[in-house]
Amino acid sequence: MTPVTTFAGRRVALFGLGGSGLATALALKAGGAEVLAWDDSPESVARAAAKDVTTGDLRGADWSGIAALVLSPGVPLTHPAPHWSVGLAKEAVVEIIGDVELFCRERTHLSPQAPFIAITGTNGKSTTTALIAHILVQAGRDVQMGGNIGTAILSLEPPSEDRVHVIELSSFQIDLTPSLNPSVGLLLNITPDHLDRHGAMESYAAIKERLVAGASLAVVGVDDAPSRAIAERRTGPLVRVRVTASAAGVPFDGLTARDAAVFDAGGAQVADLSGIGSLRGPHNWQNAAFALAAARAVGLSDEAIQAGLRSFPGLPHRMEEVGKRGPVLFVNDSKATNADSTEKALGAFRDIHWILGGKAKDGGIFPLVPLFDRVAHAYLIGAASDAFAATLEGMVPYTRCEILEAAVPAAAENAAASGAPEPVVLLSPACASYDQFPNFEVRGDRFRDLVRGLG
Repeated sequence: MTPVTTFAGRRVALFGLGGSGLATALALKAGGAEVLAWDDSPESVARAAAKDVTTGDLRGADWSGIAALVLSPGVPLTHPAPHWSVGLAKEAVVEIIGDVELFCRERTHLSPQAPFIAITGTNGKSTTTALIAHILVQAGRDVQMGGNIGTAILSLEPPSEDRVHVIELSSFQIDLTPSLNPSVGLLLNITPDHLDRHGAMESYAAIKERLVAGASLAVVGVDDAPSRAIAERRTGPLVRVRVTASAAGVPFDGLTARDAAVFDAGGAQVADLSGIGSLRGPHNWQNAAFALAAARAVGLSDEAIQAGLRSFPGLPHRMEEVGKRGPVLFVNDSKATNADSTEKALGAFRDIHWILGGKAKDGGIFPLVPLFDRVAHAYLIGAASDAFAATLEGMVPYTRCEILEAAVPAAAENAAASGAPEPVVLLSPACASYDQFPNFEVRGDRFRDLVRGLG
């Protein structure tokens, strides 16, 4: 835990008592703050009270003596409408912050030079975060990984100069962190997302920019227009990252990820990604380039970084290789809940037996049409079956399987009989899971179990 001593002796209101909210309440209490916490869920309030956190409906609180409202990132700050607790805080002229802001203030107080690597982006941030942490751990560094991935930031050990914090941040978390100042800030990419919470693409991009604007070193992907504009506005130390399949020799001041490798500005290869199953495809080459830049920034050699890349196991449900039967590779990409994510998986393989479907997102799979030539057969499950069949018609043969339990054996049998040298059975649904599964993790776990049970 990182006790929050910067609010010692002061009253702090807190709304949102899920995992990170409860961790925040305990960290504030451990640092000497007087905490009054609340949640719209009675179960969450009861769980906090059982941990000796003082609870009470903030609508009845005396806001005149409250120093700050700490808001959980899942609670609306601006759109579609501010939560009622936000209105109370603004009326009382009380600052509204999140748990990452508390960490940043504690770092400034305890150890301003403590290494702090912060990662954001619309896609790829979890893999990049885990990859950086893995490389550093393999090199013998003391690493604390958390934030939007896994562990709440205040549940981690406190910052110090010999400890590296590797923190994934969502736009919701950045929005609540006015003094965000990582030693290394990574912005992977920006595509439309969470616009219901930010109002417009411009607002979403501006929030993402704040992570690198306050960083001592910024590492920015330049393959999309919003990120490229952010890189152009940057006046401090900057490493640009691009993904391209073009030939060498094109001038570029930064790192280039192409052909299963990473190249420096002079065109020299600085990382070899060939044969690393957990880092297939251009999007993962990009992730590796970002990880290399971050690891270099905290003192690792390219040799140590290469060793970490080679041993990276990948993350569950993100192009996870779950098994092989003869020449058939089985890949769990259940985290791909929209077409943009599935595009990365389809681009990484050929001879694909593609399991897809669930609760469809806007746009369906139409954006994936240019990649249909990589698909040998599609297996439809869930509520999106009719809509997806209409898109596939005449371009990709498909089978309506309805449920995953029927799709996996059908795909396995057809892939094995295809005669292709390396066929792939790929679960990359391009859909939310909520029609048949409570979340993408349960869906991916079920796929993994079905593959292991094929015999």
